[in-house]
Amino acid sequence: MKQYALITGASQGLGKAFAIEIAKKKINTILVSLPNEDLSVFCEEIKEMYGVDSICFETDLSIVENVIDLTEWVNSQFELFILVNNAGIGGSKKITDAKLSYIENILQLNVVATTVLIHQLLPNLLRQPKAHIFNISSLAAFFPIGFKTVYPASKAFLDSFSQGLNQELRRTRVFVSVVNPGPMRTNGELVERTNKGFVGKLLMKDPEKVAKICIKNLFKRKAVIVVNPVSWFLLKFIPPKIKTAIMTNVAQHELT
Repeated sequence: MKQYALITGASQGLGKAFAIEIAKKKINTILVSLPNEDLSVFCEEIKEMYGVDSICFETDLSIVENVIDLTEWVNSQFELFILVNNAGIGGSKKITDAKLSYIENILQLNVVATTVLIHQLLPNLLRQPKAHIFNISSLAAFFPIGFKTVYPASKAFLDSFSQGLNQELRRTRVFVSVVNPGPMRTNGELVERTNKGFVGKLLMKDPEKVAKICIKNLFKRKAVIVVNPVSWFLLKFIPPKIKTAIMTNVAQHELT
């Protein structure tokens, strides 16, 4: 039976770059995104360009019932050996200006959906000869950031969860990796917001380059993947208070 890689948030940005990079390796894909993002067109392009099967599934993963529906469909029809949890949401707002729905969406998509996907799909992954779970966290996971607040907290959960799960599964056939990229050129609006400060420009990476590095290290079974040497320097050598101040300044520039 054919094996598949499932990629969430696959219609644009890093998720789309992951789908292409995985298809280049002749791996069949199940691509998941919100409705009305031309996902079916992208799936057909993947099939034509790389000669692999590519199946689309459109749903809103911020609704937990939709996540369950997705996992039941996958488990009933496919052998899954790669799960890429890329779908996520963030942004910059003053906490007093943030609506409750804004906070709920971040927590539901970044924390709940990722956790439920892994929980429900893990039995499928465990029965494969070898399998991979790949979670997309963020540089923001390593320090608090003013004007983002909930987002870095959600990514800190994902980083901790990924590393803990990898330890729990170390004697199984499933390996868990997490990557902590900085800002990426994923769409014009994001680039415009993030490019305003010097640090934002310094950390900005192309999603295609990030995806290539990630997939290479995924198959090397690296537990923690850092794609930007500058971000690694920030994490290791700059004191926490200074890191928080720098990144809060970047986030504040995004508001203007």
